[in-house]
Amino acid sequence: MDTEYHTIELIHQDIVKNHLQVTALIQDIQQCTGPLELLNELNAEGRAKIAALKSSIDKLVSVAERESSEKKKAELLAEVDTFKQQLNTSLAAFRKANVVSVCVIDKLAKEELLSMPEEQRAAVRRRHDKQNLANTSSQLSDKLLSISRHLAETTQKSADTLDTLITSSDKVISTKDELEHQQQVIVQSGKLLGKYGRREVTDKALVTLAFIFFLACVFYILQKRLF
Repeated sequence: MDTEYHTIELIHQDIVKNHLQVTALIQDIQQCTGPLELLNELNAEGRAKIAALKSSIDKLVSVAERESSEKKKAELLAEVDTFKQQLNTSLAAFRKANVVSVCVIDKLAKEELLSMPEEQRAAVRRRHDKQNLANTSSQLSDKLLSISRHLAETTQKSADTLDTLITSSDKVISTKDELEHQQQVIVQSGKLLGKYGRREVTDKALVTLAFIFFLACVFYILQKRLF
């Protein structure tokens, strides 16, 4: 019982800690004015903390489902509902903070661009275009690499499947040969049984004829002696 209570307390602490960290990251995102790389880093950290928070809530659900006491189980499930509501609220705030931050960064970038001289503005545009082109090329390379890996995996799976089919085919051929051999044995056994059956009929006929001949001899002898 003490161990279970300790486990629940640890889960509660994890939930509270992760929720506070998510809240702090949401505030950092709301206050982020750039660059986009920093916002992306905050987003990645926020998604990781949200995933950790969800995992802690799932652990509490598992503990509640194993609880034998209906009263305690109901209390734990009520806590789970509260934590899930907090998580949904945090998710909504996380998305809203990102939208606001992206709008602020975009606005500041436009203001900075408009405040520049024309030559410098053109240079920034060219640099931005080059950066976009580099990012696009990188994304295309990643996609091509992913497609290449997928094709390699598909080829390997096809090769494995072919090997399996070859092995199965060999087994089928081996089974077929074995069945044919057994069929030949059965046919030969049938012929032998038929031959033995015919011989048995012949032997019975010969025994019957011998017995009849014996009876005839006995009858003949008795007839000679009596008459």
